[in-house]
Amino acid sequence: MTTDHGELAPKRVYSTLSVIMPVFNERSTLAEVIRRMRAVELPLVLQIIAVDDGSSDGSDKILGALEDSTMRVITHKQNRGKGAAIRTGMAAATGDLILIQDADLEYDPDDWPRLLDPIFKGKARVVYGSRFTGERKNMLPLHWVANRALSLTTNILYRSTLSDMETCYKLFDAQAIEGITIRSNRFDFEPEITAKVLRRGLRIYEVPISYAGREPDEGKKITWRAGFSAFAALIRFRFARED
Repeated sequence: MTTDHGELAPKRVYSTLSVIMPVFNERSTLAEVIRRMRAVELPLVLQIIAVDDGSSDGSDKILGALEDSTMRVITHKQNRGKGAAIRTGMAAATGDLILIQDADLEYDPDDWPRLLDPIFKGKARVVYGSRFTGERKNMLPLHWVANRALSLTTNILYRSTLSDMETCYKLFDAQAIEGITIRSNRFDFEPEITAKVLRRGLRIYEVPISYAGREPDEGKKITWRAGFSAFAALIRFRFARED
């Protein structure tokens, strides 16, 4: 592995993976995704931080029933958005690795080892799972176009070569993002964290993941309108001076 200045850097030894899972009205998938998370074989201690972001469908009761020593549940009394939930989770995370996991079944925890492999080998400190290089159930056409356009915009503004900036699966060495302040409350978390990581000079390593996209009638929450705020965020954070 090389540092941001090009020198060789030793591999780090990691002990704990903190998985932050925002939850908003995911009663139908919640138990299964938690089961899959706990079933992944890892050479690390697993810490799950589930942030119930004001759910009204009984998701809170499912989380309460499944909470144990491996999973901490934090509750927002009102819905504040995905970015706010992740920010709450990050504040509570104690692991030296941090991974974002959605509470639906679009992303499969069986892909975690793929994400972790470049970290363990010292190839990267930030890894994204790309939905465009692995097997997938195709996403809606407008979402496909928006995702590709947002990745292209990221690459132009930040001189990167990402294929999937908007992916949920983002894995971080906790030290690499230490001091980064997340201000976005909703889906513009994705461009904000990406922009701030790239501005630090950290290279983002991508690995292929599987993807089973949902339809709106299956609970898909993000809409095409979120693309406009993501574009605005990419431009705003390109020229902002703060972390």
